[in-house]
Amino acid sequence: MNAFKGSAISLGMVQFVHPQRDDITLAGVLAALADPMRLRIVKSLLEDKDCTSCTAAAPCPEMAKSTLSNHFRILREAGLIRTTKKGVEHRNVVREADINARFPKLLKTILASSEQA
Repeated sequence: MNAFKGSAISLGMVQFVHPQRDDITLAGVLAALADPMRLRIVKSLLEDKDCTSCTAAAPCPEMAKSTLSNHFRILREAGLIRTTKKGVEHRNVVREADINARFPKLLKTILASSEQA
């Protein structure tokens, strides 16, 4: 588990760290969404309300797997997504309810303003 408080989901050798709702910070969310690729990943995940695999949510198919994994790790550690393992795939959903509980309308505002830019 990382230095911050969070819940670890361990499935075999894979361990995902997700901060508790109260440990999600505004600075962490904003820093994670400041990267255009991560913002595109979150948009993709929100458009496909079903759990989406990392590959399906990739903003561009040419992205290296290691780069994509790093983006998902940053989003997960910021508290923006929850990742689970299903078979050989990592499945991801946006923690929309948790983000809205901590920072009402923040995600909606960021996504709306990014579409106008």
